[in-house]
Amino acid sequence: MPEMDGYEATRAIRGQRVFRGTYIIAMTANAMQGDRDKCIVAGMDDYVSKPTRLPDLEAALQRAVQTAALTATTQRAQMVGCPAFCPTSVS
Repeated sequence: MPEMDGYEATRAIRGQRVFRGTYIIAMTANAMQGDRDKCIVAGMDDYVSKPTRLPDLEAALQRAVQTAALTATTQRAQMVGCPAFCPTSVS
């Protein structure tokens, strides 16, 4: 990116309240030891190295979907007054 790198972009996104829950997957050519950790520390939720292999991308997207589903279930439970964890039958 010409104006900021992915780490700076992630911090900017996380700094805006409306986007704090946005799931961010790093897609980077940096595949050295410790690069994944740097992405996670910067606020990214997952990491896929380039060249991207389809199974790796599919797995990252599946984790994003599972996280979104869990977040939605937790938010619904909180809205109806359930404790921190309710059965998934809350709708």
